[in-house]
Amino acid sequence: MNWLDLPLTKYARGNIRLPGSKSISNRILLLAALSSGETDIHDLLASDDTTRMLEALNQLGVPIAQTGEHDYRITGQNGKFPVTSADLFLGNAGTAFRPLAAVLSLMNGQYRLSGVPRMHERPIGDLVDALRQLGATLSYLDHEGFPPLHIEPFTPHNEQSINKVTVKGNASSQFLTGLLIALPLTQKESIIHVAGELISKPYVALTIAQLQHFGVQVENQNWQSFRIPASQIYRSPGSLSVEGDASSASYFLAAGAIGGGPVRVYGVGRDSAQGDVHFTKALEMMGTTITMGENWIEASNPTSKNNGKKPLHAIDLDCNHIPDAAMTLAVCALFANGPTTLRNIASWRVKETDRLAAMSCELRKLGAVVDEGADYLHIIPPVDLSANTSIDTYDDHRMAMCFSLACFGAAVRINDPNCVSKTFPDYFKAFNQITQSQ
Repeated sequence: MNWLDLPLTKYARGNIRLPGSKSISNRILLLAALSSGETDIHDLLASDDTTRMLEALNQLGVPIAQTGEHDYRITGQNGKFPVTSADLFLGNAGTAFRPLAAVLSLMNGQYRLSGVPRMHERPIGDLVDALRQLGATLSYLDHEGFPPLHIEPFTPHNEQSINKVTVKGNASSQFLTGLLIALPLTQKESIIHVAGELISKPYVALTIAQLQHFGVQVENQNWQSFRIPASQIYRSPGSLSVEGDASSASYFLAAGAIGGGPVRVYGVGRDSAQGDVHFTKALEMMGTTITMGENWIEASNPTSKNNGKKPLHAIDLDCNHIPDAAMTLAVCALFANGPTTLRNIASWRVKETDRLAAMSCELRKLGAVVDEGADYLHIIPPVDLSANTSIDTYDDHRMAMCFSLACFGAAVRINDPNCVSKTFPDYFKAFNQITQSQ
C-alpha cells in the first residue's frame, strides 16, 4: 500500500523516545573511520542515510562490527582508507555524499560517487570549486556542477605551506562541513574563508563540536573564516552516544502545540548541540508552553481547539538557524490565527526536493493562500482545512512527517509514507502513539 490515511485527530499527548540524529550519526561514522583506534558508537540512527554511509565505509575497507541493535564498533584507519579504487552509491544522502567527496578528494585514490536521480539534481559545484583550490582533481560525469563525480589522487600545492580556500556562505552548509572534516588530513594549517553570510550556522557548529570529540580543534573567527591548526590527527574518544534527532522532535512538539499535549520527547534537551532545538522558541512565540530537562523537551498548549479559534499565534520569523525544523512551522501555520511568514529559507530549494515549491503546493491543497518567494513563504491559513486531501511527499521524508500534522484539522492521505525511512522508519507508528481522535 503506497499511501496512509490519517483520520481527523483531536488531541495529542504522551511520550516519545527519539531516534538518533542523522546529522550526528553520519558525522561520527566518518570521523571514527578516519581516526586512530576503535570507536564504540551507541544509539546510531537506523535509516537509509546511515545505511549508505555504512555501506560506503565498508567498501572503503573500514572494519565495522554491529555490537547491538543501534550500536557499532568502527576500527579507525588513521586518516587513510585501505581501498584506493571504489564505486560508491550514496542514494540521496547529502550527509554522506558531500563529506565523503571532500575526504576522498584529499586521498590517493580513484573514486566514483553517485546517487539517485534527485541527488544528481542537487548542486555540488561550490564544494568542487573549493576542493580544486587545494589541488584536488574532481570531474563531473554528467552535468557540470552536479553529481555523479569522479575523483583522482590528490596532488597538493606543495609550494603552499598553508591551505587557503574560499567557500560561498549561501551554499549548503554541508560543503563547509566536508571541508572542515577533510582538511585536517593534510596535516597543514588550513584557513577556510566564507564569502558572504554563512547560512545554517548551527549545522557548522555541530560539525565543529563533533571534531572536538575526535581531538581536532577549529577556530571559528566570527563565522567569516575558520582556522584549523597544523599537525592535528583524529583520535578515537573510545565511546560516543548519538543524541536524539532534534529535527524529528519538531513534529511531536508541534503535535503538542496543536493538539493540547503535553507531549514529551526524550533524547534531546536544553544543552543540545543541534540547532533545531531552537524550534522550541518559535513554538513559544506561537503560544506554546515549553519545558526542558537535560535529556527531554515537553510541549503543551491549553488553548482549546474546540472553541472555534485557531490554537496558535501567527509569527514572522527568520528561519536561517532552523532550516529543517522550519518546515514543521509551515504546517503549524495552518493552525495560526493570522498570516505567518517564514524567511531566509532559500536552502530549501536544494534539499531532497525543492521544498519551497513542494510545501507551497501541498499547503494550497489544504486551503491555504501561499505566497512563495525566492527565500520565503507567506501563509494565510484557511478557516477550515480541506477534508480528505491527498498529500504528495516528493520522496522527501520531511514532507511526509510535516504534513502528518494536518490531521489535527482534517482527515488526510499521505502518499508514499515509506519515504520516512530516510531518517525515521517508525515515524507513523510513533505518531499514532501520541494522537487521539476522541
